[in-house]
Amino acid sequence: MDKLERLIANTQEVVTIEELKTVLEKPNPKAYIGFEPSGVVHLGWKICTNKIKDFLSCGFDFTVLLADWHAYINDKLGGDLEKIKLCGRYMQDCFAAMGVDVSKVRFVYASDYVNDAKYWELVLKTSKATSVARVKRAMDIMGRGEEEAEKDLSKLFYPAMQVSDIFYLQLDVAYGGTDQRHAHMLARDVAKKIGRTAPVAMHTPLLTSLQADGRMNPIEAKMSKSKPETMISIHDAPDLVKKKLSKAYCPEKQIEGNPVLEVCKLVIFPDLEGKPFLIERPEKFGGNLQFSTSQELE
Repeated sequence: MDKLERLIANTQEVVTIEELKTVLEKPNPKAYIGFEPSGVVHLGWKICTNKIKDFLSCGFDFTVLLADWHAYINDKLGGDLEKIKLCGRYMQDCFAAMGVDVSKVRFVYASDYVNDAKYWELVLKTSKATSVARVKRAMDIMGRGEEEAEKDLSKLFYPAMQVSDIFYLQLDVAYGGTDQRHAHMLARDVAKKIGRTAPVAMHTPLLTSLQADGRMNPIEAKMSKSKPETMISIHDAPDLVKKKLSKAYCPEKQIEGNPVLEVCKLVIFPDLEGKPFLIERPEKFGGNLQFSTSQELE
């Protein structure tokens, strides 16, 4: 598998493939993902850590932005910045536990650069290059509706800050889940207007809630730490994981929107690295099954 194939594996969207090919020709390309430190890490993050490992193996200088100021704006952990920063340190440990070589990753807090006037200059330039309506449409990146900005002006700053993070860190690739698409596309839209290079936008799927029924909006249906019964925490004991999976939505012969198949495709198979996936069954039910790819399983 060449670098391009590795990077686009299990992605839902890359804008654009041709631009990514050009980035791969650079000696030290830069990419990032941003997270709000906001609570317990769940299995959906494994999709991101697997992709981070892909970036590292392809020679990228990779940054994880622990977006503490963004989490503060978004009222996470009661808006307590000290708790948010502590959660950021916990997240670094979680990345290591999920197999990321953290010695090769640059961890940055937003608070590391919010005192730099050049950052706020970017925020203002980004804001002048777009409209209030466009920014409001991007508010789903923080799990908020447009109406919430009516009560809290700071929430309107969030999209422009996220776009400015990308330019301030001088990134070639902005990576995230599909819920971050609006911010990444806003960055591409305003880049030329403010004299910056548009980043490649790369998005991987959001892991569906175990209780999703296949009819929900993908962002609304994602695994969420706010609904423990719908997600698998990385701290869950094996018996609890088994219990949650046994109750998961898994209709026979349905592939689309099936959370159990998504866990297999996006979490288990990438970790197997070519080894077969074994399902153990008693002989009276046909014996064990082996699958080399997620497509075979489907």
